[in-house]
Amino acid sequence: MQPKGDGKPEPAAPENPGRRRLLEVVAVLAGAAAAAVVALPAIGFLVAPILRSSPRRWRPVGSVDHFDVGSTVLVSFEDASSEAWAGVTAKTGAWLRRVSDEEFIAFAINCTHLGCPVRWEDGPKLFMCPCHGGVYHADGSVAAGPPPESLRRYAVRIRKREVEIESAPLPIT
Repeated sequence: MQPKGDGKPEPAAPENPGRRRLLEVVAVLAGAAAAAVVALPAIGFLVAPILRSSPRRWRPVGSVDHFDVGSTVLVSFEDASSEAWAGVTAKTGAWLRRVSDEEFIAFAINCTHLGCPVRWEDGPKLFMCPCHGGVYHADGSVAAGPPPESLRRYAVRIRKREVEIESAPLPIT
């Protein structure tokens, strides 16, 4: 500001309002672009599991002749959702029971309480969870303890005299 002849300062020339508005718009757009760079991957991470279908694959667990009628045995197979780099962690298991010559039932090895592995006790014909005392009857229903639901079941089929289990992710409550 330059002083006038009367000693009062002269008002400065107004800045170009078009330039100021342009800089505001550029700053807002740059901020929005930076926020999008951070937000889009985070949103994709949260939404992708909802949109992706769960993989399901039939996995062979042994010949029909290897299982005795009335017996319950632990079988292992490759998980359907495993990645190529998973190695040993790609393996999972199930308790397979041969009910009759052509009928099998497969139970998940994980307790429905917190996912601990259950074991089959042949004497009392019970599944036992060592973590919190969960007990399941031979049909997988809850007998005692904190489990909120029965043991999950896998679909089982016989194909070319080979027992197969449909491997799919099982929810744990």
